[in-house]
Amino acid sequence: MLTKKQYELLMFIEKRLKESGVSPSFDEMKEALGLKSKSGIHRLITGLEERGFLNRLPHRARALEVTRLPDNIKDDRADPRPVPSRHFKPQLVRNAMPQPNRAPLPGRVVTIESPSAQIPLWGRIAAGTPIEAMRDHSTTVDVPMSLLGSGEHYALTIDGDSMIDAGIMDGDTVLVRSCDTAENGTIVVALVDENEVTLKRLRRKGASIALEPANTKYETRIFGPDRVKVQGRLIGLIRSY
Repeated sequence: MLTKKQYELLMFIEKRLKESGVSPSFDEMKEALGLKSKSGIHRLITGLEERGFLNRLPHRARALEVTRLPDNIKDDRADPRPVPSRHFKPQLVRNAMPQPNRAPLPGRVVTIESPSAQIPLWGRIAAGTPIEAMRDHSTTVDVPMSLLGSGEHYALTIDGDSMIDAGIMDGDTVLVRSCDTAENGTIVVALVDENEVTLKRLRRKGASIALEPANTKYETRIFGPDRVKVQGRLIGLIRSY
């Protein structure tokens, strides 16, 4: 889900690119959104990058490209650009019930319909301070087969807001593919010190492992390689209204 400011910034950048072919400066973006500092613009751009709406072009000043527009905006560009694969694109599952007007949701929206599979819902995972995972094999959730692919899967309910800038909200149910390794920059379920489980972006820095939140309220935590074990990789989420 895009915040109001993220939506306003994305549409401002898209308008300027259409008009002049050049993305606006940070000062222009700050003024257009009524923000007091450029740091706020940096955070908004990072959030849009992680959702796959923006891409920063390397080695070029003021080089932003809009990789896609929200679902409620018609994209009439002749050559729509694909979303870079390095960004997490939540595959959001929702009910087919009519919904009130809301901010656009990131990623591909899928209506639950057969064929579907039941995967275990193992309990709540902290997207803020890590908590011990509570595995409840008696509870399951229905997920479209098209989202799962090969391998084993499970679901966890998010408790906290530390991944909100990656489109992962408190109360969401995340879909996880079981694995014990993950590429740098992947959002993973990480087991810390054998008893704490958290959902964070994985970064390897030399011999250390960093678990990065997607919320500026929280700090990145850095651990030795023997203290963190990957328990799974995020593949999508379910949101209830």
